[in-house]
Amino acid sequence: MQTELLKVTGMTCGGCSSKVTKALQAVSGVDVVAVSLANGEATVQYDERLTSPDQLKSAVKGAGYGVDTTDAAQKPQSKSGCCG
Repeated sequence: MQTELLKVTGMTCGGCSSKVTKALQAVSGVDVVAVSLANGEATVQYDERLTSPDQLKSAVKGAGYGVDTTDAAQKPQSKSGCCG
């Protein structure tokens, strides 16, 4: 098992974090998902033989959210609307 910490952008409420959680849980090989709305993070434990960090990021993006791939402070998002 591997653990990946994703910086998720665009989450504004509990519904958003729920959508991100469900999107990540739907990825084959994902075991445990913990999404923190306050921190804008998703921690994912997964089987590296079945999935990859790129697939996890794609799942988040497919749910309508962004993934910050920089280590810098998060920039304000101009995304409008919540829980699409």
